[in-house]
Amino acid sequence: MNKEKGVKTIAAQGACRSDGLSFLAEQGWAPAGYMTLRREIACGGCIELPEKIPGAAGIVMPGISGSTVYEDLLFFDLETTGLSGGAGTVAFLAAFGRLAAKNTLHELHITQYLLLDYPGESDFITAVLGEFNCCIPGLTMVSYNGRNFDSQILKTRCLMNGIFPPEYLHADLLYPARRLWKRLLPDCSQGTIEAGILGIDRAGDISGAMAPDIWFSFLKDGDAGPLSGICDHNRRDITGLASIFSAMVRIADDPFGMAETGIPPNKIIFDIESLSLRWYDIARRDPRLVETGRKLLWFAADRGQPRAVLRYALLLMREGNCGRGRKFLLKAAAESSPLPVRIAALRALAIDSDRRLKNAGQALSFTEQGLELLPPDSPLKNEFEHRLQRLQKKSGTIF
Repeated sequence: MNKEKGVKTIAAQGACRSDGLSFLAEQGWAPAGYMTLRREIACGGCIELPEKIPGAAGIVMPGISGSTVYEDLLFFDLETTGLSGGAGTVAFLAAFGRLAAKNTLHELHITQYLLLDYPGESDFITAVLGEFNCCIPGLTMVSYNGRNFDSQILKTRCLMNGIFPPEYLHADLLYPARRLWKRLLPDCSQGTIEAGILGIDRAGDISGAMAPDIWFSFLKDGDAGPLSGICDHNRRDITGLASIFSAMVRIADDPFGMAETGIPPNKIIFDIESLSLRWYDIARRDPRLVETGRKLLWFAADRGQPRAVLRYALLLMREGNCGRGRKFLLKAAAESSPLPVRIAALRALAIDSDRRLKNAGQALSFTEQGLELLPPDSPLKNEFEHRLQRLQKKSGTIF
């Protein structure tokens, strides 16, 4: 390329960049530092939430407690130049969402920051960190897979720019989402949950996987059209994240009501068995929640959820309600139950038959059934074999 042609090319790129910035300015973007833009968006409509975050919120969402208030939450999402992290991955777009009280409801307000080129990264990071610094000490970051990705990228870019990374509490909704929905959906990506559980339509949305190529193309030719699409995708990620949070809070507030099948957003379908087991395990250590935990366990067991059936049966046996507990154990031992559940139920039935009912023949039958189902490397194998030999002698099967 000769010098004259190179000058024309640079001039053309400059003109494209100028047109792109004008296009972005029309969408509400304004300077927030060197090669850094910022815009604020007040989302229409209100987020449906209980009046206060329920005391059981931490059971559904680790990191969120009953003492947390909605105004302390900061929803967070990044778009980056790579999808696998690493020191070479740069964040070029950040979105933050806050819940603002509006009468008895809450409205979502979103702030976005956009990096226009690499030299502006320091100002971009400084502007982003301003969202943390202006918050109260009780700030809780809410993300979706942010613990392993977004927060690590932010920390790395802070260190690369000689900036001290922020400290904050973090509630990553990916993990509770898996507990609530992984057995109901093909995967637990945010988009799948929005569509399959919440009924959110993101038709026309640009895939986040395209973000790196779109930003690199903007650096090359200044075309802000596709970049604007990624900015909208980033905004939708925040609104979707807030909707998932709302669903989880409502489940924590009224798990029985939300367990009923219905049409979103009034009803939320979720894995009642997984939640009941977690709720019961945690509630046993909290007297304020123990009664709800017990009722929820029965709720799932009564609907034939095998792991809940087993856990509820063992609870009844420990409490001395052995007749009813044994009925649930027999349900858990059915062939339709998962193998670990069947084995545990047969073990409990054998022990009860032997110790309480003094029926060695019946105990022997349950032990033989369990032994047949045990994998060769099971840690229970020695126990079952020892019980089998003892019961055979006791019942007179062998001499």
